[in-house]
Amino acid sequence: MEPVFRAIGCYLLLLIVVRLSGKRGLAQITIFDLILLLLISQTVGQALIGDDSSLTTAAVITVTLVVINRASDTAAHRWADISHVLEDAPLVLIENGHVLDERLTHMKIRLDDVLETARLEEGVERLDQIKHAILERSGAISIIPKDDDDR
Repeated sequence: MEPVFRAIGCYLLLLIVVRLSGKRGLAQITIFDLILLLLISQTVGQALIGDDSSLTTAAVITVTLVVINRASDTAAHRWADISHVLEDAPLVLIENGHVLDERLTHMKIRLDDVLETARLEEGVERLDQIKHAILERSGAISIIPKDDDDR
């Protein structure tokens, strides 16, 4: 039963750490984020296994983590209050060509990254061509260009 409790504890700890670290999609991670991820996975892996590295313990831990993950997903889809705790709401970063600097700073996103996404996804070259830039729940940035009527 100890491996189950270790798995639950590690899952909850990582959930808290990831929520506190902010949204960032996998495509946006830096080399520093990758190094941190590798170090955390090594540390947590050792904590999960403990002194028992048997196949049975690995199977119990794996099943426990999958069950916790599925339960979290189900709870987030079923109850809005839990969804807000587990996942952030989309956040507008640029509105009608106006940069919301405090949001970029708070989310640790550079304007250059938003503009790069605008160029790559929508062919938008200037800030005044962006109606909305939205940081999605997944950490991806969506760009909604201005219509010809909006310009």
